[in-house]
Amino acid sequence: MKVLVTGASGQLGHDVMNELAKRGYDGIGTGSKETYSGISDGSAVVTMPYVQMDLTDPESVKETIRKISPDAVIHCAAWTAVDLAEDEDKQAAVYAVNAGGTKAIAQVCRELGCKMLYTSTDYVFSGQGETPWQADCKEFAPLSVYGKSKLQGELAVSEILDRYFIVRIAWVFGKNGKNFVRTMLNVGKNHKQLKVVQDQIGTPTYTLDLSVLLVDMIETEKYGYYHATNEGGYISWYDFTKEIFRQAVEMGHTEYKDVEVLPVTTAEYGASKAARPFNSRLDKSQLQKSGFCSLPSWQDALKRYLQEIEF
Repeated sequence: MKVLVTGASGQLGHDVMNELAKRGYDGIGTGSKETYSGISDGSAVVTMPYVQMDLTDPESVKETIRKISPDAVIHCAAWTAVDLAEDEDKQAAVYAVNAGGTKAIAQVCRELGCKMLYTSTDYVFSGQGETPWQADCKEFAPLSVYGKSKLQGELAVSEILDRYFIVRIAWVFGKNGKNFVRTMLNVGKNHKQLKVVQDQIGTPTYTLDLSVLLVDMIETEKYGYYHATNEGGYISWYDFTKEIFRQAVEMGHTEYKDVEVLPVTTAEYGASKAARPFNSRLDKSQLQKSGFCSLPSWQDALKRYLQEIEF
């Protein structure tokens, strides 16, 4: 199977490329490098091709994918700088990438008859209440430009294609990029007291675990909407931070032993340009209904991640 992975140099795309290599698939990634190098089986270094693809240029997107003629596209690339997306001079680019680029991919996938998997976000919802969002929920009410642009991408995929997977994820962390875990570890080295919000609730998603699920999906015909995060329960960013430092200390990083984490509300923490969802609880039951395996607990995922990175 030949699979095109957009955003292959990012956290998720990197892990998806490695997972494809492990299974012997022909993975082709879009990015700024000429080759992709990763570890497929813990020992062998894999080299896979990168191709240039400008998501803001729909015709270029279509022509690139036509030349590759993949069996499936896993679309991980996106504008994810949530606060920057609120700037008026950036919004055209945000929509061009998240909505226009996604639409172009869906159109050429229909033309070629190939599957498409689109990674979306909990930001397409209002983020209000405490009830977990169902995968088939259509009560969209995004609060930010990022959320609105990702929703437009979702709608394009579902309107254009029949053979699609839309997978909403949240609180992503992975080895190949910046994320909340790395930020907390870095800040904790220089500050003995941190304030972290406790009224935004969700569940972390480890890209290494998620990549396995995404490749599992494209091996099937079980199309539709899904939610995917690690298991282990719903938590706040405050809870997540406490566990990050607890595990770091347990691993011997005693510099975090005396870091005090204080819970604050979003209002107390201070306003950001983009509104954050208070309720990022995603109901993942559709995975089990369709026969897919649940991801491991976020606590276990965090432990494995900390063992992988240098800090």
